[in-house]
Amino acid sequence: MSKRIPVETIIMLKNNMDVLPARSPQRKQLIQDVADLHGISPHSVWRALREQNVPHTARRSDMNQSRVLPKEDMHKYCEIIAALQKRTRNKKGRHLSTPSCIRLLEGPGVITPDGVVKVEPGLLKRSTVNRHLKQMGYDQSTLAIETPWVRFQAEHSNDCWHFDFSPSDLKKLKHEGKGKKDDRTLMIASIVDDRSGVCYQEYHYVLGEDAMTALKFFFAAMSPKPHKGNPFSGIPKVLVLDNGPVSKSKVFLRVMDQLGVEIRINSPASKEPRKTAARAKGKVERSFRTVKDSLETLYRFHEPESLEEANEWLRTYLIKYNADDHRSESHSRMDDWVKNAPKEGIRAMCSWDKFCSFVREPDTRVVEGDACVSVDGIKYQLLPEMACNSVTLLWGLFDDELYVTFNGEKTGPYYPCSGPIPLNAFRKQKKTSFEKRADRVDDLASKLSIPRSALSGESSFSRNLLRDSQSVSLDLPPSIPFEEARNDVNVEFKNAIEAKSAIARMLGFPLCKLSQEQMAKVNDILKESLEKEEVLAKIRAYFDSEKK
Repeated sequence: MSKRIPVETIIMLKNNMDVLPARSPQRKQLIQDVADLHGISPHSVWRALREQNVPHTARRSDMNQSRVLPKEDMHKYCEIIAALQKRTRNKKGRHLSTPSCIRLLEGPGVITPDGVVKVEPGLLKRSTVNRHLKQMGYDQSTLAIETPWVRFQAEHSNDCWHFDFSPSDLKKLKHEGKGKKDDRTLMIASIVDDRSGVCYQEYHYVLGEDAMTALKFFFAAMSPKPHKGNPFSGIPKVLVLDNGPVSKSKVFLRVMDQLGVEIRINSPASKEPRKTAARAKGKVERSFRTVKDSLETLYRFHEPESLEEANEWLRTYLIKYNADDHRSESHSRMDDWVKNAPKEGIRAMCSWDKFCSFVREPDTRVVEGDACVSVDGIKYQLLPEMACNSVTLLWGLFDDELYVTFNGEKTGPYYPCSGPIPLNAFRKQKKTSFEKRADRVDDLASKLSIPRSALSGESSFSRNLLRDSQSVSLDLPPSIPFEEARNDVNVEFKNAIEAKSAIARMLGFPLCKLSQEQMAKVNDILKESLEKEEVLAKIRAYFDSEKK
């Protein structure tokens, strides 16, 4: 710890040295005395004197304040310019420049929730605005700072696993698929235990992140390992993965639900501002980087010849990786996984047949007449009694055979049929229970008959039935006689106006076109009577005579 000279000693020393000439030997003696008194070197005393002589920096009272605009207005304009640059920012970080934002404010203005904001031309300068943007924290580098994260860690082993795919740096193995067109990519599937950091990975050739590859990998990760030094196994409680094709697969979600695994999806970067999507799954991303830097870089000397050899080398490396130190504890990752196992124990994985049954997806089909059903262009021979009936197919992603549920019973497995039989050969199917029942009904139907009296009515049963029906008196409900429809058609016009409207419709033109004599004749006819037939007949006769 450095020794500090009191301020009073420095002031007294400076005052004593000021009365002495510049090259007086007593000045050196005074420095030496102070150094001996405080147990420091003379150089430290000279340095303390120099620091004491440095004047304090003087600042203006209006420092960092604009002289052309009030502080509130400058703050408002800088906030609008920062918002414009944020709105126009693309994924590569390019955005609207400060002069362009100023021109928008000086020209058409910017529409804000408080109205249109404009600024007088020449009032804002690029250098002034950029300086105030930096001082106020509105520059893009400051606004792009990500939100702080909170580190979490599971309490027990297998409480939480992180899962993800990552393309391998090899892309493809040179020794496999020579001369063949293969669009698949070599990818690494990885899971990392959240508590211990124990990692399990495998190489897979895939066209993309698909559910079938993920399910095969999870079965291998959860099952006991045949290799020594790798006791990692069991079913996790929570599985954290990204919002990719695997998490959207209904088959994958159904299998995880059958295993009792809770699925949690990382929110993408678009959901939360200023957040990197891969940051939430950094534990599994870090393992990818370690493998690619420490293992796959060695493939430049010797590349694996097959996928099995690549997985074997990866397993050997992971045993060493899991034996390294824990991120925060004083023991290895694998020791931490064993030490922090749940008190109730690790949930063991089921068998492969049971796992395949979880993957099977039911599909209802109608069996063809030859007791066959077609799946993906392949015909499977079912039992004869299933012909022309609805069955439920249990077809799994990992199955080479077909299982069927019929009448509540599961049967199988069924295999592809051998195809049609030769022309001159004959093969008769064994009779099913349905056919035997139908034969018994047909045989009984051919032997049944009824007496002739059942049709002629001569039987005692028919006579008794007729006599009983005649002797019974029924209380019938009262009936209402039918009324003839009344003729509600009016035979007379209600008034002269209605009559003139009917006359105009009959003539085909309004009555205003008639002459005074014709109109007087019409009025005379209407004064005599308003009966429809009589009036229309007189009008028709009058105008016919007028035409002649």
